[in-house]
This record gives sequence, C-alpha cells and structure tokens, in this order.
Amino acid sequence: MFHAGFVLDDPGEVALEDYARALTRSREAEAGRDPLDPAQVKGVHVCGLASPPAPQVLTDLEAFARDLAVHREGSGLGWA
Repeated sequence: MFHAGFVLDDPGEVALEDYARALTRSREAEAGRDPLDPAQVKGVHVCGLASPPAPQVLTDLEAFARDLAVHREGSGLGWA
C-alpha cells in the first residue's frame, strides 16, 4: 500500500499497472483503489513473485503513481 492515495484516470491506472509488471517482472498487476474513495489508487497488487518486492521497488512504484497524479496530461502513457 502507498502512504497516500493518488487520483489517476483510466490510462494512468493502466500505465501504473504496466510499470509495476515491468518493474517487478510479475505475471499480473492490478491497481488497488481505496474502497472509501474509489477515485484514489492506494497501491498495486502484483502476482506471481517468489518473494515480496524490495522496499526500493515499492518506493519507486509510489513515486511513479505520484508523478502520474501530478502530471495528468498524457497520463504517463509512453513511460517505457
């Protein structure tokens, strides 16, 4: 889970999930929305990892989500 929630549009959410998959080399990734405020993404669930992601990976994912929320124009598409 992220320390804060981030408002992401649909393309931003897809970009975050793609980035999480690439960064962790997981099979799947799904953005986790806050059940009390569905506009806010609170984390990313990744599947198929042998061990939990390292703290630096989690920090990187949160920074990417923050950047997507701040720079909404383009929603982070083309991040790769």
